[in-house]
Amino acid sequence: MLQQHQAQPAGPSMAEFIENQENNEGVRFSWNVWPTTRVEATRMVVPVGCLFTLLKKRTADVCPPLLYDPLRCTRQQCQAILNPLCQVDFRSKLWMCCFCFLRNQFPSNYTNMSESNQPAELFPKSSTIEYTLAVSVLWPSILQCRSKFRINTETILVASYLHQWHQKECASSLCSQATSELLLQDIIGDLRRDPWPTQSGHRSLRATGAAITIAVGLLEACYPNSGGRIMTFVGGACLYGPGMVVDDELKNPIRSHHDIEKDSAKFVKKANKFYEGVAKRAAANGHAVDLYACALDQVGLYEMKHLCNLTGGHMVLGDSFNSSLFKQTFQRVFVQDDDGNLEMAFNATVEVKTSRELKVSGCVGPCTSANIKGPNVSEVEVGVSGTSGWKVSSLTPTSTLTIIFEVSNSSSSGEIPQGGRGHVQFITHYQHSSGQHRCRVTTVARQWAEGSTGIGAIGAGFDQEAAAVLMARLAVHRADSDQEGSDVLRWVDRMLIRLCQKFGEFIPNDPNSYRFQENFSLYPQFMFHLRRSQFLQVFNNSPDETSFYRCILNREITMDCLTMIQPVLYSYSFTGCEPVMLDSSSIQPDRILLLDSFFLLLIFHGETMDAWRKEGYHEKEEYANFRELLQAPVDDAQDLLATRFPVPRYVITEQGGSQARFLLSKVNPSQTHNNALYGGVFGDPSADGGAPVLTDDVSMQVFMDHLKKLAVASTA
Repeated sequence: MLQQHQAQPAGPSMAEFIENQENNEGVRFSWNVWPTTRVEATRMVVPVGCLFTLLKKRTADVCPPLLYDPLRCTRQQCQAILNPLCQVDFRSKLWMCCFCFLRNQFPSNYTNMSESNQPAELFPKSSTIEYTLAVSVLWPSILQCRSKFRINTETILVASYLHQWHQKECASSLCSQATSELLLQDIIGDLRRDPWPTQSGHRSLRATGAAITIAVGLLEACYPNSGGRIMTFVGGACLYGPGMVVDDELKNPIRSHHDIEKDSAKFVKKANKFYEGVAKRAAANGHAVDLYACALDQVGLYEMKHLCNLTGGHMVLGDSFNSSLFKQTFQRVFVQDDDGNLEMAFNATVEVKTSRELKVSGCVGPCTSANIKGPNVSEVEVGVSGTSGWKVSSLTPTSTLTIIFEVSNSSSSGEIPQGGRGHVQFITHYQHSSGQHRCRVTTVARQWAEGSTGIGAIGAGFDQEAAAVLMARLAVHRADSDQEGSDVLRWVDRMLIRLCQKFGEFIPNDPNSYRFQENFSLYPQFMFHLRRSQFLQVFNNSPDETSFYRCILNREITMDCLTMIQPVLYSYSFTGCEPVMLDSSSIQPDRILLLDSFFLLLIFHGETMDAWRKEGYHEKEEYANFRELLQAPVDDAQDLLATRFPVPRYVITEQGGSQARFLLSKVNPSQTHNNALYGGVFGDPSADGGAPVLTDDVSMQVFMDHLKKLAVASTA
């Protein structure tokens, strides 16, 4: 008798189920109950999609990597891998594929299996499992160079690892690992400032594009289709040869967003095309390209972004290579796991298998197409599309892709059984930093619900946090696809209004009657902060900065991306520490605030706290509690600084300080110079409204009132 293995428990609440899925599988879906037809899915506004962390560190007890190859379905167009969601007949040694329903015979090495002696891949906790494959990998020896790079802003260093052949036939042609390390150290130690004189009124010539091309060519020739990493240290813009972004005359400034919008930046298109071509070459061979850019002016990250966005390489933007911020960030590249292996993987390919009712529309993230064609590839194209698999040249435990699906059923009658489930399987092949070739398999399932009668169940399965990140990445993808910023903002607004119309509770034409379902209530404020964020607003940011912010948004885990979209604010006072609203009303004289925007950690002392600190009360023994209060946000900030990559900027400021602008630019301007007096909220002088913000931006309250008005309008 076929036995059904269940992976989705019936007991936990939806919130607990979502949390467990992220912790154990690295998967978060925008919708956790799926509509049964294409039309119903379209009406849900937010597409069915997921955020998938490919090498998620799992919290539950996990099985170590299995030392044999995974068992695949024998149907040529399926080839899904055996998993706990498959039905198994232990007596006949048969298993039914949960994707195509083909009955497969177990091979002879499974002869001794039984209900009491099941193979590890059928354990309920094995919905994510790894295999160590018997594949010979030509693997480089890696120099631990965390403390050996001495770089100044005049040096462009493209460092690729020196390798040692591990094949006997090549043993006589190359030196040993120790010799390779000494050679690389000598090369780095001999680096000197370029002695060539620079004419007055001109920039120092740099041929970054040519240097990167040489490095890509070397790895391409020596290690095709094998993991590799090119680390590029950029101290200024490319001024010569392929990939130049500005000429060498100082009177000609590097392009701005305005120049790009007006199509008056003469080097941009050609440089973009060049770096994209180089990036595709690197990605095709599984090689990642890192960009570490440190300079006081722009260096051309806007044009070079393809090198990171197509290969999964790191992008770091800073002021100086000598700063502690950069040094800490660079050291974190080489962090090791408990076994002493680098926490990075290489030359990965992720393939997505789906139930026949689902198709794959595309992927948004640091990847290129693996050109895997199959019946589950959708004609609706989003991001890197036309395939059900993608190449990612470099992975870390936080690398997260966004995969968009299409419900392909034209009708639900008879096609999906009542209470049936749709399945998705992620198969990730990669090279582990130890040199092993591994396959990681994650299989998940979600319930189907008929749109007209199951709308309540569909709504209850909405994950507003995952949906906000998914929509933010789609918005950024539109912005990067040469759409004007105003068009992207209008798209974000339209999608939000439609979602509120579909899942809100209201009386037509009565804004005061509008009510959000609980698991939709935070989504509008995520969109409010997204509209104001540096991801969509380019004013006061350079093209390089915009490219950096968008690069990071498109690859980090869900909660970190939410912090980027809507920063987190904590309040410290003598009554304790608590999270507070990201609102100007939270700025109070007797509070210390800690702002975390992922890219920035800011400690803000209220007016009274700052005055006491300047008076030195914390240095007196009788005010030990004040000293502890001042130290509490510092300790919490250090905990965040210790693990984050890139290391965020760290600022300590006070009410009225010049750097307080970083906080004021992020909070909701519920009180501005236009709508309230000091100490009053919306004209109520009896309320303590915090510090007013000098801005003409609308507040969240005005935004929400307008949203409700549009959502309930019968003509909307």
